[in-house]
Amino acid sequence: MKKNYPILVLITISMLVLTVSYILISKPAVTTAPTYGYEIVNTYQHDTSAFTEGLVYDSGYLYESTGLYGSSTLRRVDLETGTVLKSLALPNQYFGEGAAVIGDEIIQLTWRSNVGFVYNKESFSLINEFNYPTEGWGLTYDGSRFIMSDGSANLYFLDPTTFARVGQITVLDMNPVSNLNELEYVKGKVYANVFGEDKIAVIDPKTGKVDAWIDLSSLPGPKTIPDDVLNGIAYDSVSDRLFVTGKMWPNLYEIKLKSTG
Repeated sequence: MKKNYPILVLITISMLVLTVSYILISKPAVTTAPTYGYEIVNTYQHDTSAFTEGLVYDSGYLYESTGLYGSSTLRRVDLETGTVLKSLALPNQYFGEGAAVIGDEIIQLTWRSNVGFVYNKESFSLINEFNYPTEGWGLTYDGSRFIMSDGSANLYFLDPTTFARVGQITVLDMNPVSNLNELEYVKGKVYANVFGEDKIAVIDPKTGKVDAWIDLSSLPGPKTIPDDVLNGIAYDSVSDRLFVTGKMWPNLYEIKLKSTG
């Protein structure tokens, strides 16, 4: 018996089209995370020589890690005036990166040297060094672990005593979000600058999912690539204040988030 292949093919194609159509209609639409705007609450002076790589607020002061070979520093800064109260210059072979405070210590990463430093927070005297296998970009502390970025879409969790890696997640907003840079832990979420972009990702550290974006594209600042881009997030957990700045920016801003609609 002669088989009618064209008819069978048409029937098969029709069934596939109907199946795909049903799936597309019945499946909920995949959407990206919501976006928040901001309002400026206060504007403060910021040293335009500071190539900001790490920023922390602790006990009334800003602690800032600055980059660039030959001019990297660790600083204690007066918030109200922008005055650098104390500064430690890193050896020329190191490029300063993210920083975090834990108790009486401050931790500072370096970019491509695979070494981090532990200092006394008051005196800036060196207490210890530790190593990590990736580049060092951002660093924050969630109360039990350090959270570190390396410019990829990954966040790494580090033991606060040994600095050993104890876990990691990949940050996703439908697709991996790479170039994660300076970090800050805010109310159970990780806020992350994305290098070269004028926005902050608000990340669930349990899942890696981006819960929201903060659009800072209209924030006054140079924001040119690759140098004076948005980078630097600090949070005052006592007074619930959020601060942002950029590399070599003249100002640091206290901002309040607001819905865009």
